[in-house]
This record gives sequence, structure tokens and C-alpha cells, in this order.
Amino acid sequence: MSVDLTFIWALLIATAVFLYVAMDGFDLGIGILFPLLLERADRDVMVNTVAPVWDGNETWLVLGGAGLFAVFPLAYATILPALYMPLILMLLALIFRGVAFEFRFKAHTERGRNLWDIAFCGGSLVATFTQGIALGALVQGIKVVDRAYAGGWWDWLTPFSLLTGVALLAGYGLLGAGWLIWKTEGDLQARARRFATWFAIATLGFIVVVSLVMPFLQEKFYERWFTLPNMLFAAPVPILVALLAWRLLTSLKQPDRHATPFLCALGLFLLSYVGLGISLYPMIVPPSITIWDAATHPSSQLFLLAGAAVLIPIILGYTAYVYWLFRGKVTRDSHYH
Repeated sequence: MSVDLTFIWALLIATAVFLYVAMDGFDLGIGILFPLLLERADRDVMVNTVAPVWDGNETWLVLGGAGLFAVFPLAYATILPALYMPLILMLLALIFRGVAFEFRFKAHTERGRNLWDIAFCGGSLVATFTQGIALGALVQGIKVVDRAYAGGWWDWLTPFSLLTGVALLAGYGLLGAGWLIWKTEGDLQARARRFATWFAIATLGFIVVVSLVMPFLQEKFYERWFTLPNMLFAAPVPILVALLAWRLLTSLKQPDRHATPFLCALGLFLLSYVGLGISLYPMIVPPSITIWDAATHPSSQLFLLAGAAVLIPIILGYTAYVYWLFRGKVTRDSHYH
């Protein structure tokens, strides 16, 4: 029985993308929460909770993009022209946000720090919103003719992509608030718990709306969720979402639960990601290009897999070590910079 290298690579890239969303999502969420917390000391604590890990979190975005380029060149060459604008805006926002992240601690005046705070918040908002737009534009379908993008410059801008953009803002806000509940204490933690409740309700609402709209975007999506026997295999996802939503909302009312809200929020993202996979598989560029259509030659996949087998464990080990090293609560007396 031969090994399906294409499927393995699709799984690896999908995992890298999810790890990016899970890890970079909460530090983008910190920036989204900035307008809700105006005290300088609170903002410094918020940034210090993610300062040791934020740049490493983005490693997974690089790995996912590089893997797509190397292993699925047709998908890369099709998706990029369709999503140039949101992706370029996302990258610029991430760069601008990263600069603001470091320079806000170097500013010598209050005005300068306020400007860098605005840049940090704005970069987080734009990066998150454009990621959501890019996801929505991909899910709704990309027009391909003769293995090339055949759509227009503004095809990515639709009501559905705007919906997913706003939904991701709520989701990352939830992750950011959950992270603060875990990593902080006192008044800041209490306020983060209130913010998490608001963002949790908004996120769950968006999950319901997007889930109801998606099956009507493409016939295959509808078949996966509303025809037998497919709906029997897909049914555990909404059931688990409902159970996890209940656990999230109850944990937010329990002051002794510090890590649970964040872990529940990650679980909601994972289940949503699984649901997305159920809808899309085996398409990598819906509605017409499968992972096998887009894949490079098996010999190239095998060569790249050998490199990934060395690189990915190193990244995982480094990431785990950094999170372990900087475990524990962050207080106003803690200084990373």
C-alpha cells in the first residue's frame, strides 16, 4: 500500500495554519483589546504577557506559506492573485504591528507611546480583519480557467468575506481575553473575564451565522452537512461546539478557573477548523482544484518531507520550551523589555 504524500502534506500545512491561528490569534487579540483598556500599566502588562512568544508564533505562518508554495504550487499561483490585496494588507499590518510592539517601550514621551499604541492596535485590527476576509474569499470559491485565476481584482470583497472578517475579530478578541485571564491577576484579570464574556457571545453568534450561510455557498458544502450519510459523520462537530460553548460560558463565571476559558476558546477554533475541513476536503482551491491537482511531483514532496521531518520537531521543541520558560502570571512588576 503506497503512502499518499499529498495527503500528508495537506495535513501538515493545515496543522501549521491552525497553529498559527491558535498562537498568533491571542496576541493579535491583545491588540484588539487595547481600546478597552486605557491605563498605561495595564497595557504594559498585556504586552508583556505575549512579548516572549509573539514573534515565534508567526513561524507557523511562514511554514504554512512556504509549504503551500513548495508542495502545492498551482494552489499558490491561484490563491495569491485572487487575494493579493487582503494578503498584502495583512503582511504590512503584521510588520507595522511588530515595529510598534518594540518601539512602544522605547518612546520617551507619552505622546510617542500613545502613537505606537495606536499603531499596535491598528496593525492587530487590520491583520485580523484581512485574514478573515481572505478566508471568506477562499471559502466562497475562486474562479479558475485553464489552471489560472480568472476572476477580477475585487472578487475577494463580498458580504460573506466581510462577515468572516468581523467574525475573526470577535474570535481573536476572545482568545486575547482568555489569554489575559490565564496570565494576569487582580483587576486586569477581572476586566478580561468581562471582555471574554462579550467576545464569547459574539463569537458563538458568528459561528452560528457562518455555519448557516456556508452550506448555501456551494452545492458540495450543502451535501456534506445536510445529506445522508454525510450529516451523520459531521454531526459530532456542532454537538461538541454546543458543549464547549456551555463550558466556556460557565467557566467565565468561575473566578478560580484561569486556564479553562482560554482552552475552551482554542477548542472552539479547532472545531470550527475541523468543520471547515469537512466542507472543503479534498478541495484546496474551491470549487475546482483538489490537493492532488495542485500538488508537485511525488519525488519533490518526499524530498521536502525529509526536511520537514527535521525542521518541524525543532520548531515544536523550541516553542514548547519558550512557553514553559515564561509560564506563570505576569504582574506590573514583571519586565520583559
